[in-house]
Amino acid sequence: MSSISKFKKLAGVSAVAFAAMTAANSVNAANWRYAHEEYEGDVQDVFAYDFKEYIEDNSDHTIQVYRFGELGESDDIMEQTQAGILQFVNQSPGFTGSLIPEAQIFFIPYLLPTDMETVIEFFRESEAINKMFPELYAKNGLELLQMYPEGEMVVTANEPITEPADFNNKKIRVMTNPLLSETYNAFGATATPLPWGEVYGALQTNMIQGQENPIFWIESGGLYEVSPHLTFTKHGWFTTAMMANKNFYDGLSDADQKLVEDAADYAFEKIIVHIDGLAEEALTKIKKASDKVTVTRLNDEQIEAFKARAPQVEEKFIEMTGESGKELLNQFKEDLKEVQSN
Repeated sequence: MSSISKFKKLAGVSAVAFAAMTAANSVNAANWRYAHEEYEGDVQDVFAYDFKEYIEDNSDHTIQVYRFGELGESDDIMEQTQAGILQFVNQSPGFTGSLIPEAQIFFIPYLLPTDMETVIEFFRESEAINKMFPELYAKNGLELLQMYPEGEMVVTANEPITEPADFNNKKIRVMTNPLLSETYNAFGATATPLPWGEVYGALQTNMIQGQENPIFWIESGGLYEVSPHLTFTKHGWFTTAMMANKNFYDGLSDADQKLVEDAADYAFEKIIVHIDGLAEEALTKIKKASDKVTVTRLNDEQIEAFKARAPQVEEKFIEMTGESGKELLNQFKEDLKEVQSN
């Protein structure tokens, strides 16, 4: 047989092998379902689409993203993930706290650092986040893939807040998280937990019943009409977590597990760039929308008055979570010392 004939035969075999491999990849390709608890363009939505982009650019798999309300409330999408109906879910520890009480640690006021650079380094390096939390989530049938900050928490009210006394006799709407309620109760307000989907309507009702000013709200960098007076107390960063159904994840090939992990890392790197300056952009939009809006940034002395009330929230956290929560809190503090000493 001539070398040309041999080459043609080899090329034919290669073509058949390639076609078979392509067919096999096509058969193994899957459409994975991913739900989050925010709206189009919000931080979790951007993260989800970055994750989707990486998966689809580097495999034959596809990702179908569901936004808030399309499959129900936060509790609904978590239940669907645990049941294996959804492969991936993005849910803040604020809502996961009912399932994993230790996740409420992010709502202990003044625990996290205030500057973004230190916060990001903490999320990258923290042993509590990268080792202890995955074990806690695994016990609940979840593979924790990424935790990340969405932005600084902001208090909105019908008048400026400069000291705890300004919270007296004020109702504040919060997500359904016991420790978050404890935080604002400690600050002097009366916290009223509501599912996220009901918060906006409740605030609109309050406005109709007598509040004359236009109202606004910064949430994950988005702009919503809620309250005219915004106060930066520097008491925490809104944190969220992206995870997978553990049975689904454990059943993936090594290559697909690496693909998922790399996609989560890729989305993390993209999102920390995205959130930088996002709150300031939202504030600019708010100020353009109304000249009745005020922005209050507490000074160090004013912050100390709120910070003095944080220990009672820590005590409540330990009461809720027991020894495992105490160990997690101690590790958090050790990790923070490490990051802040660098």
